[in-house]
Amino acid sequence: MCAVSIEGDRVPADRADGAGGSAGAHGSTGVGSYFVANYPPFSSWRPEAAGEASAALARPADPSTPLGLYLHIPFCRLRCKFCYFRVYTNRNAREVEDYADALAREVELFRETTAQAGRPVRFVYFGGGTPSFLSTGQLRALVGRIRAAFPWDRAEEVTFECEPGTLTRKKIETIREIGVTRISLGVENFDDAVLEANGRAHRSAEIRRAWEEIREVGFPQANIDLIAGMVGETDANWRDCVRKAIELAPESITIYQLELPWNAEFSREILKGTGVPVAGWEEKRAWADLAFRELEAAGYRVSSGYTMVRADRDVRFVYRDALWRGADMIGTGVASFSHVGGVHFQNADRIEDYIAAVRGGRIPIARALAMTEEERMIRELVLQMKLGRLDAGYFRAKFGVDVREAFGREIDELRGEGLLILEGDVMKIPDDKFLISNAVFSRFV
Repeated sequence: MCAVSIEGDRVPADRADGAGGSAGAHGSTGVGSYFVANYPPFSSWRPEAAGEASAALARPADPSTPLGLYLHIPFCRLRCKFCYFRVYTNRNAREVEDYADALAREVELFRETTAQAGRPVRFVYFGGGTPSFLSTGQLRALVGRIRAAFPWDRAEEVTFECEPGTLTRKKIETIREIGVTRISLGVENFDDAVLEANGRAHRSAEIRRAWEEIREVGFPQANIDLIAGMVGETDANWRDCVRKAIELAPESITIYQLELPWNAEFSREILKGTGVPVAGWEEKRAWADLAFRELEAAGYRVSSGYTMVRADRDVRFVYRDALWRGADMIGTGVASFSHVGGVHFQNADRIEDYIAAVRGGRIPIARALAMTEEERMIRELVLQMKLGRLDAGYFRAKFGVDVREAFGREIDELRGEGLLILEGDVMKIPDDKFLISNAVFSRFV
């Protein structure tokens, strides 16, 4: 799966807006976005506010705010039919190298800004697209330049997204050698017919081979992505996918539920009246719930509304937890999103415009939004609630706000509906309501 939105395991680059797609939380899966991805929503960011981002980059940063670096690799062998990210297929080696050169130069431009000068990088994330699309030579050349600008020898986490069919033993070794501590494999499904129907480039035999080599090379953490509700999914197949994922015993397993954002191929076909049937939300939640129960029985525990981790391992998500607590993140590459000093901004979303801007010596900011203090507080509240619990003491200490009073009406309503439990300073989503947690998040925005 592509690695580019703020929820769960991923970083933002050209993601659809937050809560409340056309289908809502129940019934059929209609065209539109459902997942709460960010706040304020991306639709409120404006080109005329780009100067706010430039101003934030020109100010000294708060030294207590962690810094992360996102690197967007927008190339794929095929475009999945459910994909909504900024990706490109059928690009030759020269085009890939031109983009990599621009990406490295953009990182260098960011390092020259006042806000980033001298700051250590706490986490790094290679997302896409398919970062493992790059050859070992291209990867080494790119990383050499980037690490000269933003060294990550002391970073707590370096994550790298992979598509099984792009991996070789040599490439996996290279990924480890450049300092990657956490590798994520976009499995999605183990059935070849389902993979083909959804436009995935890899097949099941490549999953097994890649996973064995990942384990042989050795990474502190390895993750597997699965998607509930892919076209062609059946109850028997889903049970088989969960069983096979458990057999591989990764440190974490991320379970997504298929959406139909506006710019996905499946969505365009549905709007034309030629689309194939897609599982409804209740069926997808039932599959996700089955996966959670089977994983718990196999020794996993809940880490978020869509991530299970091995209970016998110290599994951390530095990237996720830092972002959800207001860390700065430099998002580099075409269409990538950044957050610096309370300002959201996005890069140019056409690869030609992106490369031209960077070659001209400009950080390619296309639109931005300067958040108010209240918006920053709500953003962290919504994102941290994805963990299933919220500590009101954190918000009093950081924002001087008692969220139990500020959102008293919403909290009372959610408690009355059985969607929230209040225990002193701690608000929790009941375990049996986790899979409809977007209904909780959306009340606060």
